Amino acid sequence: MAEDLQQLRAAIDALDVEILKLINQRAAHAQTIGRLKNGTVYRPEREAQVLRRIKELNPGPLADETAARLFREIMSACLALEKPLSVAFLGPLGTFSQAAAQKHFGHAAVPMPCASIDEVFRDVASGNADYGVVPVENSTEGAINRTLDLLQDTPLKICGEVALRIHQHLLRKVPGLDDVAVLYSHSQSLAQCHEWLNSNLATVPCVPVASNAEAARLAAADPAALAIAGDAAAELYDLQRLVENIEDEPNNTTRFLVIGKHDATPSGQDKTSLLMSAHNRPGAVVELLQPLARHGVSMTKFESRPARSGLWEYVFFIDLEGHREEPQVAAALAELQDKAAFLKILGAYPVGVL
Repeated sequence: MAEDLQQLRAAIDALDVEILKLINQRAAHAQTIGRLKNGTVYRPEREAQVLRRIKELNPGPLADETAARLFREIMSACLALEKPLSVAFLGPLGTFSQAAAQKHFGHAAVPMPCASIDEVFRDVASGNADYGVVPVENSTEGAINRTLDLLQDTPLKICGEVALRIHQHLLRKVPGLDDVAVLYSHSQSLAQCHEWLNSNLATVPCVPVASNAEAARLAAADPAALAIAGDAAAELYDLQRLVENIEDEPNNTTRFLVIGKHDATPSGQDKTSLLMSAHNRPGAVVELLQPLARHGVSMTKFESRPARSGLWEYVFFIDLEGHREEPQVAAALAELQDKAAFLKILGAYPVGVL
């Protein structure tokens, strides 16, 4: 038994040496490619293609998503040899937005926590950050309206998307639920855990704060306080998970957008996001949808918001399947340009892989 164990460990050690050599060979090739590139070093379409290929080729026993995440970190480290990317997100550290940024860019990216979604847009537009990650919709609470409003005015492009499963935990500095005085969390998390809270902590005052990470910080400073937050905040502030996964909807997911000064070229599995408004006449909205049906272009999102231009005027945020350069999408967009009162392409980008 001991001899078999020793042989297996020796085999693992030999494999580790080979893996390390191959990773560094990959990094050297990435450096060479970086020197040959002109302009943008981060290519979201190329990274999406690599991750999809890894999932298709993965023989196991590692899960496809696990294998893809390992390669995401390898690509992140290789990209940092060319240029460490700075990524702005809604802070502070420990938020779900940071988790989404790390999921998309890996841990080699430089985190830039911001005080608001507005600040994320400003930092990217000014060049203070290379990219930003902002929430756009939650599967249970709906659209993040501030993000939709800011997309109306920004010159920035959407160049990626991230879907993050949101697991909410009940956290505390000390064990047990004795002598609890207050519970802190973000208002959206309180809404996402509403039924659980009513059934289990109905008498505890709930105080909304700016972020789940801020809730965790407050709970770390007060033994009588509870917080609702995720894994990152629990680890950052060394809090105990009294109850895990207390969200009312087990498939609770938030979709984030990656914003930058460019979008992406076709990857083979893409979305195009656009913003448009209809003329003020009967049937105008139906007219806007007809080019999509005529060219066989499917919508995955259709969201209306008040326009920033006038009272009782509305714009529509639409996600289309396919890249804006694909023939059927391009033809539909050309017709929409003639029919819409206003049309803005927000970006074309790969469908989220992880």
